[in-house]
Amino acid sequence: MADAPVLAEVSLRVNGIGRSLTVDTRMSLLDLLRERLGLTGAKKGCDHGQCGACTVLVDGRRANACLALAVAHEGADVVTVEGLAQDGELHPLQRAFVAMDAFQCGYCTPGQLCSAAGMLKEVEAGWPSAVTNGAVRLSEEEVRERMSGNICRCGAYPNLVRAILDVGS
Repeated sequence: MADAPVLAEVSLRVNGIGRSLTVDTRMSLLDLLRERLGLTGAKKGCDHGQCGACTVLVDGRRANACLALAVAHEGADVVTVEGLAQDGELHPLQRAFVAMDAFQCGYCTPGQLCSAAGMLKEVEAGWPSAVTNGAVRLSEEEVRERMSGNICRCGAYPNLVRAILDVGS
């Protein structure tokens, strides 16, 4: 006989909107976003944090939502792919992905976009050592390394990298 779930209240901001929900303490942030809030952009790929399809931004940093417990993010600011666009305008990365045809099936695209947005913020902040003598150093190799946690099964990597470099330059 299974034990009854333990419920807890969690309050966080998702795409700029305050949310308070009662959740099972075992619920992942990904399940909260998809099942409770209807934000289906972040995908459940491997459910082990290896593919990056579930990548969102938590307090400005990249996170695999499938590995994050919702209750551990009390007070957090979460941005999903649905929240990247502002005032009806696509995020520069979204525009670049469209312009450079940086997706094929599109399954990984939301995670790729969130990861790229977080990665560019890391570069802007100089973490780790992306800025040398005041100039941003962002090469194709560095983009590939920094985005290595996000897998594209269709093989759109060349276009993904070009789109990120276009925005990050």
